Amino acid sequence: MKCTAEQFRKEKNKRLTLLGMSGVGKTHLSKLLSKEGGWFHYSGDFRIGASHLKNDIIDNIANKMKGDPWLSGLLKNNSISVNSQVTFDNLEPISAFLGKVGNPEEGGLPIDEFVRRQRLFLEAEIKAMYDVPSFIEHSQGTGRQHFINDAGGSLCELGDTKLYKLLSENTLILYIKASESNQQALIKRSKKIPKPVYYHPDFFQSALKSYLEEKQLAYVAQINPDDFVRWVFPKLVANRQTKYRELAEQYGYTVLSDNLYNCKNADEVVSLICEALD
Repeated sequence: MKCTAEQFRKEKNKRLTLLGMSGVGKTHLSKLLSKEGGWFHYSGDFRIGASHLKNDIIDNIANKMKGDPWLSGLLKNNSISVNSQVTFDNLEPISAFLGKVGNPEEGGLPIDEFVRRQRLFLEAEIKAMYDVPSFIEHSQGTGRQHFINDAGGSLCELGDTKLYKLLSENTLILYIKASESNQQALIKRSKKIPKPVYYHPDFFQSALKSYLEEKQLAYVAQINPDDFVRWVFPKLVANRQTKYRELAEQYGYTVLSDNLYNCKNADEVVSLICEALD
């Protein structure tokens, strides 16, 4: 959705889609807007975990519980039930489902299972983004004038031109560009707490090949899962930067993460967006 700053300010039903790495400030911006009322906060990751991947996440939790004899017995006797427990502030069950590739004895997933889960996540994220127009309609029915699509960091990896056009026709796409210091902070955090993430298949296969060669490993099951995530994350950040920029240039606008962090309320966020539109 292309518009001028004046048009955006006057728009009675503002609609945004946020683009950028996880941790760059998308949810911070969403909460600044939604806490002052009038904005419907649509979390792409929450929609994935609560709907499109819900059964797979529950199956994963149940399978883990079966490894404990006591919990397994309770499951067999229907003494307990399993729920994904995905909430806006707790997306850990999604991360646990995605997992990390590598040595099973160190918590890793076999390559075939890892790739299968990556594919399921991709399909779920695409579905969640195609849900956006219906949730815009739903949000207005609940009395919220404005809508913000807090999309996952892998939005740039979906490779679905039809979807990007749909989002750009229904929302203003806003790329939150990480500063160099912000990027380094994200990388530092990933090294400290390596988390599961979605990778584009081409990027993943190339990175996996390079990692095995560099570490002189013969096969995937020798990989330390956390070490691979630490090694690959800076490369993922650099790879996505290009994709974010291309999407923003074609479909949307860009704001800087440092400027966003200085915003204290919804009015300041709107002013920052208007600067980008001008």
